Amino acid sequence: MVRKLLPFITGLFLTLTIQAQISEEQEAPTVKAEAIDETFQEYDALKPSRAAFYAAVLPGLGQAYNGDYWKIPLVYGAIGTGVGIAIYNHDLFQTYRTAYKDRIAGRIDEFTEIDEEGNINQIFTEDQLIRAQDFYRRNKELSILITAGIYVLQILEANVDAHLSQYDIEDRLSFAPYIQRDDLNISNNFGMRITYSF
Repeated sequence: MVRKLLPFITGLFLTLTIQAQISEEQEAPTVKAEAIDETFQEYDALKPSRAAFYAAVLPGLGQAYNGDYWKIPLVYGAIGTGVGIAIYNHDLFQTYRTAYKDRIAGRIDEFTEIDEEGNINQIFTEDQLIRAQDFYRRNKELSILITAGIYVLQILEANVDAHLSQYDIEDRLSFAPYIQRDDLNISNNFGMRITYSF
């Protein structure tokens, strides 16, 4: 058995000896020192969570913390539009609800007209008033849900923007529109071009 292992051990020993000699003969790679960037800022791990907290406390404050002041009108425009649509639908819901309650109680509602001869003309039936209430209630609830989604989205945007703003962005990767003239068909081809330069 020792005779069978002797060639294997000898071959292993020779292989390791040759690899050690080769590694000693190779020179260590040289590394060039690059100039230190004076504008380097240390990574702040709490910046994304602070931006998200500020955006949760007051919409747009996280964007202001990140220095993206141009996003603040977009945040308030989106949230304000959602709130405005909710208020508009709530007012119409209340109008139709009040008219329905008046109709049920036997009073004259705003959708009932009385002509000069005393004839009563109802513009909407009771069923139509109920359907109008349901329609505007659903629209109000949907606009509130969308507004809440926009609120959460602006928190996430502030967090992600604070996270990504700390990374060094190079000009080697570019994303630009692409237009190519096709002389055969006398038309233009439009697209987007992603370019990475080495």
